Amino acid sequence: MSDPNRISFAQSFFCSAFAACFAEFCTIPLDTAKVRLQLQKKTSSGAVDDDDDGVGSPKYRGLLGTIKTIAREEGVSALWKGIVPGLHRQCLYGGLRIGLYDPVKTFLVGSAFAGETPLYHMILAALITGALAITIANPTDLVKIRLQSEGQLPYGVPKRYSGAMDAYSTILRQEGLGAFWTGLGPNVARNAIINAAELASYDQVKQTILKIPGFMDNVFTHLLAGLGAGLFAVFIGSPVDVVKSRMMGDSTYKSTLDCFLKTLVNEGFLAFYKGFLPNFGRLGVWNAVMFLTLEQAKGVFRG
Repeated sequence: MSDPNRISFAQSFFCSAFAACFAEFCTIPLDTAKVRLQLQKKTSSGAVDDDDDGVGSPKYRGLLGTIKTIAREEGVSALWKGIVPGLHRQCLYGGLRIGLYDPVKTFLVGSAFAGETPLYHMILAALITGALAITIANPTDLVKIRLQSEGQLPYGVPKRYSGAMDAYSTILRQEGLGAFWTGLGPNVARNAIINAAELASYDQVKQTILKIPGFMDNVFTHLLAGLGAGLFAVFIGSPVDVVKSRMMGDSTYKSTLDCFLKTLVNEGFLAFYKGFLPNFGRLGVWNAVMFLTLEQAKGVFRG
């Protein structure tokens, strides 16, 4: 007998893509601030390298400070740089990773399975869908990072790209088709891990909350579970996220290992948690908005 609460893959993909795009639009200023903080490097003396003024003081300080600096120097619209490829990315990546999660989870446990899905099946399903989705969506991620990192260029140096479509065509023309999959290794690692942390922890936290007397499957529960999923994802995914951002934003690194080792040797282990607070601010809010929207959108199709 079919589950009356189950929706089709097409409906699930649409709900997932819509929810991911809405969350992306709401939180991309936080993501832009996170990328700038992650790309800000320390010199060998321990000072922060600042190409604009040649002084050792850091240009970007904290989440709000970074947002204020970008808005003051480049205009408020700069906070939404990368929104077009960001939406491209979420349509593909968000739609696939979330839309495929339930079907893959059902395949792993078997269609006849009844009861709560074991946590390890949730994690495995999310790892598979996260890796598959980002492999397809990597070009959109690359263009988004490139556009967000434009403000790091030295004063007087012209911008590399006039917009998202120009970035796609310029990268293809100057660097070749394969360049769109630069940083694929850390990106697959990062997104598979974060997808597992987000989706599996959301399911687990939601199940746990619903066992507490007085809690129901409502907006408040979705909000708490979404924030919990975001926090868990940032703790696990920050190191690979920093490596991914640096490889996509700076073409001087030879490989994932080269980027990891140079960051570790030159800046220390804590560099892998650079931008942690804006990353959590972004992922925490992103997950809360996305899961709230997703649950409501699925509710429409379920009637």
